[in-house]
Amino acid sequence: MNRRNFFNGAAATALGAVAAASVSRVALAALPEPVLQASAATMPPLVPPTGRPYNPVVTLNGWTLPWRMTQGVKEFHLVAEPVVREMAPGFKAHMWGYNGQSPGPTIEVVEGDRVRVFVTNQLPEHTSVHWHGQRLPNGMDGVSGLTQPAIPVGKTYVYEFVARRPGTFMYHPHADEMTQMAMGMMGFWVTHPKTEKGAKHPLISEVDRDFCFLLSAYDIDPGSATPKTMTMLDFNLWSWNSRVFPGIDTLNVRQGDKVRIRVGNLTMTNHPMHLHGHEFTVTGSDGGPWPLAARVPEVTTDIGVGQMRQFELVADEEGDWAFHCHKSHHTMNTMGHNVPNLIGVDHRGLVGKLQRAMPDYMVMGERGMADMGAMEMPIPDNTAPMMTGQGPFGGVEMGGMFSILKVRRDQKPGNYTDPGWYRQPPGTRAYEWTGPLAEPARPTMHEGMHHGHGSTPATHPTASPTETEVQVRKPSANAHANH
Repeated sequence: MNRRNFFNGAAATALGAVAAASVSRVALAALPEPVLQASAATMPPLVPPTGRPYNPVVTLNGWTLPWRMTQGVKEFHLVAEPVVREMAPGFKAHMWGYNGQSPGPTIEVVEGDRVRVFVTNQLPEHTSVHWHGQRLPNGMDGVSGLTQPAIPVGKTYVYEFVARRPGTFMYHPHADEMTQMAMGMMGFWVTHPKTEKGAKHPLISEVDRDFCFLLSAYDIDPGSATPKTMTMLDFNLWSWNSRVFPGIDTLNVRQGDKVRIRVGNLTMTNHPMHLHGHEFTVTGSDGGPWPLAARVPEVTTDIGVGQMRQFELVADEEGDWAFHCHKSHHTMNTMGHNVPNLIGVDHRGLVGKLQRAMPDYMVMGERGMADMGAMEMPIPDNTAPMMTGQGPFGGVEMGGMFSILKVRRDQKPGNYTDPGWYRQPPGTRAYEWTGPLAEPARPTMHEGMHHGHGSTPATHPTASPTETEVQVRKPSANAHANH
């Protein structure tokens, strides 16, 4: 982390802006020094130095914003500004965000805390901050033009309210929302439950590891760096906390840990989040913790637009377990959507002719897309390969919304470092069969039988495969006359 020194006139700027919100005079005394983050790596959890104690979260490829206590009020400082975000090694995007990164830092408080957030606008246009899912005074809801004036360029506004209920929330602009969110302006907010000493919340359990991240989508042409803000659905980069695989850090836990994962969706579509090797229980949403009777075991949970889901599991199976969105095109990077399907097309007679005109021409797609992950085809600078990532046995052939839950029996409590690849015990990995193979049994059509009618025909192990001819019967000219 590094710190930025603001001009001496920053406090005076707040004086003129704070009238837009009903806040105490203490807020006018001075601004908390803004803290910026230069790294896209996952930062260690921020143990609360002051205020009520809680078990902090770990933001995947992110960090928690420090605060200061002023007469019992937790004060934060967000700076809305243009940022450069490394989305994957060798690929950087020019975005808008908060405090040096997109998404912005996670804000962590405790139920009942009075919170004061200074927001300084260093963007080229006005902005605001909406505290998605929070219970608060109407004038603090952050909808420009409706609940407050927009924050002008160069000005600082103050939001102040009490964190009234525990849960997982998000923050994002509610001014020129389509542009600003498409540029990466968003962040996480976690309100931890307040409990008396020794007591436990009836619906929010204690966990050993608590992860959170946001789902976001961008449309960035190969070789460029700025998202296209007018894209509605045809995005080509699907990210977790503005990172794409293999740039997304792994979730590293100790075998037997109780793990909570909080996921917020600020894309334009839903995402079925799927975890390999374990069952989990969805325990809450941005509406709050779910009743115990509403919780069922799952391996996939769908997260709708503008929603948050938190789910919990016991990491009792050692190994490297894939964790990803189950929409297959969301686990690929910078892809064109208008590419024809060339599977089965024989290029052999055409390749030589094309290479005379285009010496670098390469055959792609006639056997599927996996070849693209292996070939050394040049791509434009500042572009993420479409299918990439190396595992211990070769190419993972993934991108986008994909990471790994790494469960190790020797991972130390509180240690979030990557333990490396898992070594499966002998005899527990799929292997090549080298013995004899019997001829597969194939059905034989009997005379008078048609596909889809009658019982399954008898099988003959030695029957030779036959070609199936598709016959098309066209309707007569007047077949639809009475429709």
